[in-house]
Amino acid sequence: MTQGRRRITPQQLRSRLWFDNPANPGMTALYLERYLNYGLTREELQSGKPIIGIAQTGSDLSPCNRHHVELAKRVRDGISAMGGVALEFPCHPIQETGKRPTAALDRNLAYLSLVEVLYGYPLDGVVLLTGCDKTMPACIMAAATVNIPAISLNVGPMLNGWHQGERTGSGTVVWKARERHAAGDIDYAQFMDIVGSSAPSVGHCNTMGTASTMNALAEALGMALPGSAAIPAPYRERGQAAYETGRRIVDMVWEDMKPSDIMTIEAFENAIAANAAIGGSTNATIHINAIAKHVGIELTCDDWERVGFEIPLLANVQPAGIYLGEEYFRAGGLPAIMAELIEAGKVHEHALTCNGRTIGENCRGKFSWDRNVIRPYTDPLIEKAGFLNLKGTLFDSAIMKTSVISKEFRDRYLSNPDDPNAFEGRVVVFEGPEDYHHNIDNPELEIDEHTVLVMRGTGPIGYPGSAEVVNMQPPAALIKRGVLSLPCIGDGRQSGTSGTPSILNASPEAAANGGLALLRTGDRVRIDLNKRSADILISPEELQRRRAELEANGGHGFPVSQTPWQEIQRAIVDQLSEGMTLKPAVKYQRVAQFFGVPRDNH
Repeated sequence: MTQGRRRITPQQLRSRLWFDNPANPGMTALYLERYLNYGLTREELQSGKPIIGIAQTGSDLSPCNRHHVELAKRVRDGISAMGGVALEFPCHPIQETGKRPTAALDRNLAYLSLVEVLYGYPLDGVVLLTGCDKTMPACIMAAATVNIPAISLNVGPMLNGWHQGERTGSGTVVWKARERHAAGDIDYAQFMDIVGSSAPSVGHCNTMGTASTMNALAEALGMALPGSAAIPAPYRERGQAAYETGRRIVDMVWEDMKPSDIMTIEAFENAIAANAAIGGSTNATIHINAIAKHVGIELTCDDWERVGFEIPLLANVQPAGIYLGEEYFRAGGLPAIMAELIEAGKVHEHALTCNGRTIGENCRGKFSWDRNVIRPYTDPLIEKAGFLNLKGTLFDSAIMKTSVISKEFRDRYLSNPDDPNAFEGRVVVFEGPEDYHHNIDNPELEIDEHTVLVMRGTGPIGYPGSAEVVNMQPPAALIKRGVLSLPCIGDGRQSGTSGTPSILNASPEAAANGGLALLRTGDRVRIDLNKRSADILISPEELQRRRAELEANGGHGFPVSQTPWQEIQRAIVDQLSEGMTLKPAVKYQRVAQFFGVPRDNH
């Protein structure tokens, strides 16, 4: 229990207005009787016990989260041990590797669904079971909107993958195997075996991909118990964390500790600093900006550069490093990272977390004992590891992850002594991933080591949902010559497990008539990291002529919607730089407090 926090009484529990309201016996009886039909008792529902929801994201359709089917049992045990009553319910499934056209399409749908559950049902608090990339933001966005006590528990990363004595990181190995397959080093069957070796157990990605990133940031925000994010899924500590999470949510209800109490601007800045230090995914900007909007805090991509760019890379974990989830956990996980940031004065120490203590109280002095895996702040892997927010005639905002710029890439494109950290190149434009896969090896495109690859039509409107397709590899002929990466620009996203230094999340997207819609194969572009600029090298007059032509043609087209949800989301979704939120949704703030409980249903 947090010392000094106000505690509510049983009469103030939200669920009481469903299950124990003497002022309305008719409706109380109606609400109560059906919850008794599988064995719950009146005593449990009417004696002032908090009713705690367990938002279950695990299922057979969501293998990364499936272990939650078991972990939820320990969450229940923890809730019961503290005198709560657990009600488990399913969430809309989101599986990054299973859903077509992209799991990002489902993040907002899962968010909407969970908002309705948290607001419309007799819940005093909720445990959010997260894991795969979009499940954390969908759940925390919903909890932020409704603003009842909530705590996050991720399923944990898989055990390390191994193949012929080498670590195979989930997701990361896919891109390396693609290079080897394109170069002719391995055949189809070997490709499948290598990639399959990276998923040896239950859990989400064992690399610092989007899943590990987002769950680490839930902890950095204060929404998950300290030290819980990095525990591998099969480890006994994962079940123990589930039990403690169940225990803690009950006291959070009594303390009336809500997402708005925890997720302050200081908490978000802590998360940005943590993301740079762990080498986190570029998808983090989208999801964290969205969560901030739903809790009522304005956070922009400029803030990511302002707070995070000069933070060094401390976690030696794939894709920016060498190791995988098990080593990272044993080295101390996020608390060890935060200890370094606290020591360097880069964290708001007094930010409150879900266990009732501050981030400083949780993490100060918890330095790693394995300096190969988690480096000291004064001896990092990379000095400046945060994101750059580029702007210019190509887009208003796009993110570049600096911690994955390889020596090969830096030597070729960013090391001209007369023009440091800048490059110019001829572009080849692809209309989505199908065009890219069909034509990347087409010799008529004349792609060489100085070409810039551009993919458009892959944003929230264009794809729809925005897909992880911008991490394009060079033609096979260049790969065989040792050219393993070309500059890539796109209005879509890139997998958090990819080590390619692409320029991503370009906003506005081509489908919203952003600058990429004006590009043509053969144009030249200039990227200047020092100036944070990205421009088409054509005259202002030609740029204006092309824009007028685009408008006259009705804008940049995109494929027709295939489902009702695709059409609905396309009509109201914001751009990636704005968090890809639903524009009408962000006005709903602290719903449980603003509106009280909903109207009766009979």
